[in-house]
Amino acid sequence: MRELLHTMQLTGHKAVVVGAGRSGLAAVRLLLALGATVRLLDKRTDALDDTDRIELEERHVVIRLGEHASEDFAGADMVVLSPGVRSASLMPFFDPARPPQVLAELELASWFADAPIIAITGTNGKTTVTTLVGEFLRDAGKSVFVGGNIGTPLSDYILSDQPADVIVLEVSSFQLQNVSSFHPKVSILLNFTPDHLDWHEDIAEYFAAKLNIFSRMDKTDLAILPFDLKEILENKIELACKRVYFTATNRFQAPTLPGRHNQANLEAAWLAVKAFGLSQEQVQSTLNAFPGLPHRIEHVGMVNNVTFINDSKSTTIDSMRAALESVDTPTLLLAGGVFKGGDLDSLTPLFKERLKAVGLFGDSRNDFEPTFSSICPTSYDPTLGEATRRLFALAEPGDTIVLSPGTASFDQYSGYAERGKDFVRVVQELQAEQENS
Repeated sequence: MRELLHTMQLTGHKAVVVGAGRSGLAAVRLLLALGATVRLLDKRTDALDDTDRIELEERHVVIRLGEHASEDFAGADMVVLSPGVRSASLMPFFDPARPPQVLAELELASWFADAPIIAITGTNGKTTVTTLVGEFLRDAGKSVFVGGNIGTPLSDYILSDQPADVIVLEVSSFQLQNVSSFHPKVSILLNFTPDHLDWHEDIAEYFAAKLNIFSRMDKTDLAILPFDLKEILENKIELACKRVYFTATNRFQAPTLPGRHNQANLEAAWLAVKAFGLSQEQVQSTLNAFPGLPHRIEHVGMVNNVTFINDSKSTTIDSMRAALESVDTPTLLLAGGVFKGGDLDSLTPLFKERLKAVGLFGDSRNDFEPTFSSICPTSYDPTLGEATRRLFALAEPGDTIVLSPGTASFDQYSGYAERGKDFVRVVQELQAEQENS
């Protein structure tokens, strides 16, 4: 357990955790270790499995599943939010005479962080850069914790006995909107394009949440910022910390990270680890063995000389653009899911240049079909599997079929990973059918 963490620090405090996912459960365990009385809420009636429920009940956590009510928050001193829980949605349930402190799980856990933090945010590329920074530091001999919005919540690290020289965190706008003292040593803003407009009040709120990553940094800290946003950022925010701007370069060779957007990602990751004493040679050595990341412009197979690329992590129009720009062969695009907003028509020149056909699936047909059908042959199927097979029937040797949906996956899948795995399954079926023909 971290040296800064002492049991009974929150004795007598009543805490409510909203959201029973991985982050929420980690917050519950941290609050219990601090001596707080804890209540766990989730609108989903099936949010907990039996194992978690039994553990929490044995530790005297009050569990409330289903729609929230004012009594769920009665007497609360603090309300800890899981990512994706909007604080404004809870305000009607609070006692206006005694409103609780509202904070993200990230904020709570950061109070007890005992190592310098590298924090990465942005609309696209967060997981790639977070993973790379962790790999670069590990290969240089440093002990590293990598987590946050991916993998392991920071609260779980705080409760562990595993020391780290550096903490590397992916942080989302959802988390950053509810932090007030979170203080990274190095912060990276990778990029900014419209996203999560189905959740944030507007794009200004989304941008402000991203910029909150820098709010507590001082002159000993470093902000790493995208050059194409320099004019906006110079006028938008005053930073007490040092700042450096990055753009795509050819500094590093990384065959498993194709595309100009990944060249920019590599530059940002390099600047972060450079601040911790790493050399370009050390970074390139790691890249030489780096296998790439699943569901991110991932080559998953070839059938009849048709290449299949899994970019299921693409949940925005900008990430769809990045995927198409990284492929230099005639392309058939698979798109569809829960559209989160963005200017699809702005990519019309790229679509005209790159696309041979489009296969739509799932939701968002009405959002996508008008644009794509005016450019190239466009079809629709209810499922990803059907759409993939339809495009394969149209494809010719030398073509590439790219799954880059540009949407969230929650119309048909539990997440982008399940969507990507489904695509890989279909490709494997096509390969088996070819072998048996």
